[in-house]
Amino acid sequence: MAILLVIDDEPNIAFTIGETLASAELQVVTAATARQGMDAVVRRQPDVVLLDVRLPDMSGLDAFRQIHEINPRVPVIIMTAFATTDNAIEAMRRGAFDYFIKPVDLASLRAVVQRAIDVHRLNTIPAVLDDEDEEFPDADRIVGRSPAMQEVYKTIGRVAPQDITVLLLGESGTGKELAARAIHHYSRRATRPLLTVNCAALPEALLESELFGHERGAFTGAEQRHIGKFEQVNGGTIFLDEIGDMSPSTQAKALRLLQQQEFERVGGTETIKTDVRVITATNKDLAAMVSRGEFRQDLFYRLNGFTLNLPPLRQRTEDIPLLIDYFIRSIGRELSKPIRGMTDEARATLQSHDWPGNIRELHSAIRYAVVHSTGDFITEDQLPQSCRTAALPGNSVEEQTVSTVTLPSIRKLVAELLERNCTDIYRQVSQAVDRALLEEVLRATSGNQVQAAERLGISRMTLRAKLRGAPNPQQTKSPSGEKTGGRPGASQKN
Repeated sequence: MAILLVIDDEPNIAFTIGETLASAELQVVTAATARQGMDAVVRRQPDVVLLDVRLPDMSGLDAFRQIHEINPRVPVIIMTAFATTDNAIEAMRRGAFDYFIKPVDLASLRAVVQRAIDVHRLNTIPAVLDDEDEEFPDADRIVGRSPAMQEVYKTIGRVAPQDITVLLLGESGTGKELAARAIHHYSRRATRPLLTVNCAALPEALLESELFGHERGAFTGAEQRHIGKFEQVNGGTIFLDEIGDMSPSTQAKALRLLQQQEFERVGGTETIKTDVRVITATNKDLAAMVSRGEFRQDLFYRLNGFTLNLPPLRQRTEDIPLLIDYFIRSIGRELSKPIRGMTDEARATLQSHDWPGNIRELHSAIRYAVVHSTGDFITEDQLPQSCRTAALPGNSVEEQTVSTVTLPSIRKLVAELLERNCTDIYRQVSQAVDRALLEEVLRATSGNQVQAAERLGISRMTLRAKLRGAPNPQQTKSPSGEKTGGRPGASQKN
């Protein structure tokens, strides 16, 4: 259970926050003075601190500084009754997580507290390599002993101690965030904060403000100065995920920061100096984006100084049994539902799946199975249907979603169709292959249909028709009324 420490000398405010935010997942404890609060930081080791800037025995800024001396990783959210106070701004500049003006909007506070809990977990639960389970029993592990993963471990070991920018490449779900956390954990900045920003999750204006901050009046709604992540995480590490989605203007400011470790807030003229290690990640082809003018070449060269490629799960299938056992243990502990293992049939099913969502998809599948398990061992029928490549008993193959049939299961599918005496085997198998082919090519082109059509050697109209499951627009009818030139798998008469 996470702990929120509220340090405020107004009993009504502390009571209201406690009553509103307390839940089965969050315990709220209170302190009326700064000294009581610092004592609680030592004794209770809270996940988040909510600190008033005006306390009877000490200023909020001094209290914040001493709390961070006790525990530099705990997120501190500032509260102030004065919209123009400089204390909250200065605390943000020194690393406070966020600040609120009283009266506090409790719905917004709940969301910020949850984000702070997530950040605290990233900073206190290390991501470690596969062979260090005994030293860090509660850590998030990068699991795998395949040759591909051994290279990943060696690369992390080489690059982590060096204070340089790292670019993580790999498909979605391959563990880029975990690799970034491991690099931070083994770096010289390990005792300093790690902040993560998903560049694809925020609109352009909000992303620039989130990273660099903004001055009051910089744009409509900018009522107060906002301290950005680069200023907050001074001395630590920032992980920019999905950097390929960064706008050109933000790319320019990011380049300056990487080159000179300085920037200006949005709408400001003051040059801010910072000391931040930058780790970036993307599942896009940045070199191709550079050639299309979608990504700055100079920024690409700056990011590309040290690159780590995370292999997709289908290229290290020998690691799947290790990942299955690890996820069963960790998820079982998390859900207080100990599971002894998995049946051979269920393991074989997971081993034959091609895992387009990579490790994230496997983790989700194991969690689903653990939740639905009723005994000591997970059985095949307790796996999500997306992982079960064969038809379910009692269901016709026609009733299945084609996207759940993957290439490793083609032989199994053919055998079942033969057993069912189906008379359209070619159509059903071709349709399954067609779907797998389109999904893989679209994944490789990040969903760009123009590029996918070029790689497939078909027209974009044909691709769209295949994605809709509609007849090929180029199909014509022979004089006898039969279709010709149809998509692969269309039934033909002889």
